[in-house]
Amino acid sequence: MNSNELWKTVLGEIELQISRPNFLTWLKQSQLVDKNDKNGVALIGLPNHFAKDWVKTRYHKLILGSLRNLDGAVKSVDYVVVNSQNAEALKKRVRKSQGGPKVSVRPQEPLLELRVDPKTNLNPRYALDSFIVGSSNELAYAAVQAVIDDVGTKYNPLFLYGGVGLGKTHLIQAAGNAIQKKYSKKVRVLYVTSEKFINDVVWALRNRRMDDVKSKYRDVDLLIIDDIQFIGGKAATEQEFFYTFNTLHEHNKQIIMSSDRPPAAIPTLEERLRSRFEGGMIIDISYPDYEMRLAILRAKVDQQEVVLEDGILEHVALKIQNNIRELEGVLNKVIFYQQYKGEKVTTRKVDEIIQEVTNVVSKNITVQDVLKTVADFFDVSPQELSDRSRKKEIVEPRQVCMYLMRDVLNLSYPHIGERLGKRDHTTAIHAYEKISREVSQNPQLNQRITLIKDRLQKA
Repeated sequence: MNSNELWKTVLGEIELQISRPNFLTWLKQSQLVDKNDKNGVALIGLPNHFAKDWVKTRYHKLILGSLRNLDGAVKSVDYVVVNSQNAEALKKRVRKSQGGPKVSVRPQEPLLELRVDPKTNLNPRYALDSFIVGSSNELAYAAVQAVIDDVGTKYNPLFLYGGVGLGKTHLIQAAGNAIQKKYSKKVRVLYVTSEKFINDVVWALRNRRMDDVKSKYRDVDLLIIDDIQFIGGKAATEQEFFYTFNTLHEHNKQIIMSSDRPPAAIPTLEERLRSRFEGGMIIDISYPDYEMRLAILRAKVDQQEVVLEDGILEHVALKIQNNIRELEGVLNKVIFYQQYKGEKVTTRKVDEIIQEVTNVVSKNITVQDVLKTVADFFDVSPQELSDRSRKKEIVEPRQVCMYLMRDVLNLSYPHIGERLGKRDHTTAIHAYEKISREVSQNPQLNQRITLIKDRLQKA
């Protein structure tokens, strides 16, 4: 089996289980250096010692589990630093230590299919041409096109929000790449995640280098911030972003942001920032309909130059409804089974793969997990959800909590009522039925429920 193809499939699985910023930071540049079937050892290459130690500490179980699931010959995993300076020496050492099998060790730099631009942080693989447009994202796509044509004066700021895995990162990075191309790189572009912005501010405060941060983020023509909701509640970061935002906006510099929810639904966000965000164009990217999901699958199949029966693609599109990333993850595993395991892929096999990729209750989620996750999401305390308070701001979070206890944990209504303020079971029934009914009618509520479930899975 080709090691590159095996590792690509492993990364596809892991990407579904950790946050996108963490995946891009720690695992995107990894490679499967060697897999020795005799002793069952897989050797993973990372670009530096820090990445090696971090991945070994944080993601070892995920990597080992995914490799074993796809290749039963793998018994253990080891890690090594691979870069342009040590690639040849490593190749000789691995060959010698393992009795001379052929190994493929490449410098880390050429490993990347497309280099991330170090000046802009943009990944060239995100292009508008490969972005599938449908009813769920056509407004967002049109707004991005307008920004590209008239940077800094139309839809500024542009605020895109939507659930996990709906293509927000693809679209905003594609906007940056299109602007770079259209204006021959005369427009200075910078893309960062909110995590990176937060880390830069913390570093600057510790080292008394705030001027460096100001220069980096204010000396651009287009600033793209991914997952802006995470700056909420971090006072120093919010303050710096507030002044950065004002500086850019006053000079007609374009700002594009993404979030998992609209500004009004980020409870920890400062009011002055919320006001700034709401002063621009806010657009929702909702869940893709069946036709769009099927179009995405067909595009991915064409891109990978593989052949799958239409019936299989239609089955996947029908089953995976709320997450494009999960859609792609299931497709990658289907392709793996067909091409590299030589198994005929049936709809029954697809259902098994979907269960493996998307099963929320595979981990031991408890009542306390649900309480804490819902409380954190709505910025209330678990105690407020559990007591008999009737404050208006607690009503919806408590009903969502009751819904999830029934939907995810399958608890009885009397037990749910008892755990949430010793209420009668009819209250729990009412909450479950109300949220169940509204989820199908209210896209915003649907997104909240999906986000909370996603957090439960990763907690």
